[in-house]
Amino acid sequence: MTRSRLAPGTGIVTAPGAGPVLRTSGGEFLRIDTGGVDAETLVRRLMGEKAPDEGAHAAELAVLVEAFEEGGHAVSGPPRAPLAGRTVHVLGDPVLTGPVARCAGAEGAEVHETTPEYVAELARATPDPSAEGRVAVVWCLDSPVPEGLWDTADRLPGQGIAWLRCHREGAHVWTEPPASAPGDVTARHVRLRRLAATAAHRELAAYWAGHRTPDTGPHPTEASAALIAGLLTADLIAWAEGEAGAAIEPGGSAGVGAGAGTSFGPSGPTGLPPRRRLRRIDLRDLTVSEHPVLPVPDVAPLPAPAPVTARAEAVTAKARR
Repeated sequence: MTRSRLAPGTGIVTAPGAGPVLRTSGGEFLRIDTGGVDAETLVRRLMGEKAPDEGAHAAELAVLVEAFEEGGHAVSGPPRAPLAGRTVHVLGDPVLTGPVARCAGAEGAEVHETTPEYVAELARATPDPSAEGRVAVVWCLDSPVPEGLWDTADRLPGQGIAWLRCHREGAHVWTEPPASAPGDVTARHVRLRRLAATAAHRELAAYWAGHRTPDTGPHPTEASAALIAGLLTADLIAWAEGEAGAAIEPGGSAGVGAGAGTSFGPSGPTGLPPRRRLRRIDLRDLTVSEHPVLPVPDVAPLPAPAPVTARAEAVTAKARR
């Protein structure tokens, strides 16, 4: 029989003259009511050992261990890697895709290097229900995104495939929100929101379109590439764990603001859900800022203008009256 042990990140603290206290993986301290069970017996049981008097309080001890398990503070067997059972397709520039592949693989993912052609096949294929929540595509660029490059990949969430991406613009790298279902934020949405949020929208659009001087860097270093890969892997883990991401609804924000977010930490005090979070990494000092971003709703097309001849006939008929 597999014996439950303390979950990773948890521990039991015994202060002098006081009863045992559970330190949770989140850093909270919770008092433990051991009932008639000796504290040392409980500790040894949760460390995988057998205490000499364990049998004397077997029923109470079992209740305590069950309570630890229900609270997520004890587990049976080794912990499961967060990306186990997931397939991650990685493509783009090696300076970024290499670290992403290593990080995702270290968290249990099955990683494959792929091509834009294969991504297009995934986006156009008949949706496979068995792939939903299990397949992701991560596309990383050490440059601005060429016009239309990500248009086909934006269809991946409609296939139940997670879609993550990042790109560099000068000294800044942008990691865009992971999209995994219809209605999530796509690359197109991010571009539209960023254009709407700046007074220099014509210049930004021209920059994206390639009307700019040759790139002078800086390119990601080993340290900055590791940071970017870690942030993308964190988004993959949030996707794998079923992050709800609906904390920000339309109407709660105008999109993405230039001054939103913080200048420190990958998650920051704003608590933005990954599916609504645009990150900007400054390669010069490795600071990270977060910005809320919403999908752009589809709008109805404008009605087709009436033919000129029809308008002229209507005017003529009115004049005759």
